[in-house]
Amino acid sequence: MLSSSAPTSESLGSSARRERRERILDATIALASHGGFDAVQMRAVADRADVALGTLYRYFPSKIHLLVAALAREFERTESALGASRIEGDTPADRVVTVLRWTTSGLEDDPHLTEALTRAFMFADRSVATEIRLVARLLTRIVTNAMHPDRDEVDDEDVAIARVVGDVWLASLVGCVTGRSTTAEAVAHMERAVRLIVR
Repeated sequence: MLSSSAPTSESLGSSARRERRERILDATIALASHGGFDAVQMRAVADRADVALGTLYRYFPSKIHLLVAALAREFERTESALGASRIEGDTPADRVVTVLRWTTSGLEDDPHLTEALTRAFMFADRSVATEIRLVARLLTRIVTNAMHPDRDEVDDEDVAIARVVGDVWLASLVGCVTGRSTTAEAVAHMERAVRLIVR
């Protein structure tokens, strides 16, 4: 029986398994960047990653698991990149806006990938709860680190604020992907929300 959630990098064990997982996610990102959500087919991912189809399903039980795991890895890379640089801004709100603008502009550069990852997040059900929680945790950390870059710990209120900001950001991406708003409108909406709730 297939697991209902994809294994995390911590649970993978051997370096060979971790390297195989990275190849699978690399293949997923490449296919999504080329053709969006519909281009990510399990057999195409397996072929591109040079793994057996059964092996792919052992790592990722479905296409949605695969794409949400890829989204989590993109956030991990964003967090690392932001941690290596000083975030511009005099206030917590300024810094959060800077981070969200930077992240959004990066996604805007690859609209097919953004569409694929956002649609996967929209379609995810309870079976993808582990991956969804990881995405939420990473996004919360990105926002709280921007709010208080010099603090080792943040309080419960900061975490609650960061979660609301993350929800607004993801909802704005959904609006862009579904054609309800432009990127400029989404960015303006995010900035208004941040300035209202981040102090």
